[in-house]
Amino acid sequence: MLLVGSVGLQDSEEVFRTVGPILGARMKRIPDGETGPRTSWVSRLRFVLEGNPSFEDDPQEVAAGGRITHPTEGTRTWKGSAVIARGAAPPPRMRLKAGVRPGELRIGRLGYPEAAIDSYKGLCALRDQGVVPKHLRFQVSLPTTAAFLNAHLVYEHHATVEPIYRGRLFREVDEICEAVPHEDLAIQWDVSTEMGQWEGVRHAGFPDVKAGVIERLAMHCNRVPRDVELGVHLCYGSYGGRHWKEPESAANMVEVHNRLIEALDRPLAYIHMPVPVGRHDEAYFAPLLKLKLRRETKLFLGLLHDSDGVEGTRRRIAVAAKYASDFGIAAECGFGRRPPETIPNLLRVHSEV
Repeated sequence: MLLVGSVGLQDSEEVFRTVGPILGARMKRIPDGETGPRTSWVSRLRFVLEGNPSFEDDPQEVAAGGRITHPTEGTRTWKGSAVIARGAAPPPRMRLKAGVRPGELRIGRLGYPEAAIDSYKGLCALRDQGVVPKHLRFQVSLPTTAAFLNAHLVYEHHATVEPIYRGRLFREVDEICEAVPHEDLAIQWDVSTEMGQWEGVRHAGFPDVKAGVIERLAMHCNRVPRDVELGVHLCYGSYGGRHWKEPESAANMVEVHNRLIEALDRPLAYIHMPVPVGRHDEAYFAPLLKLKLRRETKLFLGLLHDSDGVEGTRRRIAVAAKYASDFGIAAECGFGRRPPETIPNLLRVHSEV
């Protein structure tokens, strides 16, 4: 069993105390729930540009009243978080001010090491108390560079800012890996924007979209030290309780995995693929027959939903088992942005399947 990342509880201690006793024996890794400001995933990182003298709000999106989205995505609203109010549209993207040179750009701290180190200390304390099983690795789930660019920067400036932001992100990954023992750590990349580029719903500033996506994902994955577990969550979003596009089948996710694994110079511990609640048909799962899964990689299918509970989840498992011989189960995405009162039932479904 896998928890993708965010869990809509008050803080990391509550996540550890809640999840550890219920699911700990069935998991290999435990996230801190991405609580507080991190509940909104990459949206909180707007502060990185808002406080930066090289950037300003994009006038076109200001005039439009907010972020301009792809027609397939539609008007984006949020279920609520510590950063964005329930039902609110995300603010306009930002752009480089006129005359700013690439050599002048600086990206400040993102806050990932600080959060990880604090949560890890709490996890260690609870393990010592016997609240959380000692075998669980600490899982740190991180949005990629593409996610930040897509959320906060106008398209024309992606190429300029990309290497600078990526450098900052990678340095913070290094800090996490220096602070947490490698044998006790798993790092997961949340791959949503890249799936949108693959699906033609997100902008890609490179001519060969598929090759460009794989090249960038491989850079992120290969940055993680070989003795730290690596996971990849292929994500279709959870904006307002829905995907930015419903995947037609598992085919594109299978292709991303198969091409990515050839570009890695390190092992991949697990790959996560979502399954929409309405997809219990064989056509959705049939592409899994083409999945070139290596011995060290575990497939997790995000087919667990609280809306149809244990019965619906088992129905999807039965169909998936025709096309994948060995897989773990998970929710289709993190559940940090759903109403907190729904969390107990979702965890109950996890425990009963």
